[in-house]
Amino acid sequence: MGLTQMPPEVPVLIQEGALFVANHSGGKDSQAQLIALLNIIPASQLLVVHASLGRLEWPGALQLAQDQARAAGVPFIVARASKTLLEMVARRHETRPEVPSWPSASTRQCTSDLKRGPIQREVRRYAKANGFKTVVNCLGLRAQESPGRAKRQPFKKMSISNSVTTWYEWLPIHDWWVEEVFGCISSAGQRPHYAYSLGNERLSCVFCIMSSRNDLRIGAARHPELLAEYAALERRTGYTMHMSRIPIRQLTEIQEPAEALDGE
Repeated sequence: MGLTQMPPEVPVLIQEGALFVANHSGGKDSQAQLIALLNIIPASQLLVVHASLGRLEWPGALQLAQDQARAAGVPFIVARASKTLLEMVARRHETRPEVPSWPSASTRQCTSDLKRGPIQREVRRYAKANGFKTVVNCLGLRAQESPGRAKRQPFKKMSISNSVTTWYEWLPIHDWWVEEVFGCISSAGQRPHYAYSLGNERLSCVFCIMSSRNDLRIGAARHPELLAEYAALERRTGYTMHMSRIPIRQLTEIQEPAEALDGE
């Protein structure tokens, strides 16, 4: 299965010895992206990086990313923030109780502070230590996922470029459909994270501000103690975690079928 139409810059960057960084959440899109990248990028120019969210992410996500990188003979690093999402929310409530404590779709500090920032920090260290002057940051974002992601440029120069390192962003599987993603994983003889077999549509945090109700319910059923922590922090801050502004307990509540209720 091929990549999204390759930008003309990519073969040139490969030839010039750029470092291609495969961001890997442990989810299906990251997994398929790495499979596709391995078909065209020399392993010596590839780096797999996982932004660890600790116990707030699905168990096994880090291990899946690490195992896939190891099997391919590609270096793997973990980027960790100095705080967790729950700590960030609690701190924001303490310092600015008058504003919403949780991240939102428009102010996604969880992405910038817990993922993007730590990843860029670790990639800079790796690039400096290994003599790379050009970095191509590869993200498994697909147009099918949302209108916002559909509008993303598949390839662009990043604003964080400076006199030391030039950065590009590339979305190698931007035009893939979900069936292609799972097909790619299966064709490679691999399996996606077990959360998908439970019915999850996406994978990252067990409870994400942008998760579907389906995914939140699955997470609640598997991790009730974590659900209790989120609910307690909602009560403490007076703000809800989810972008729907519905309390997490209500979002994850399993409704009885109407016919069962009628029979009582």
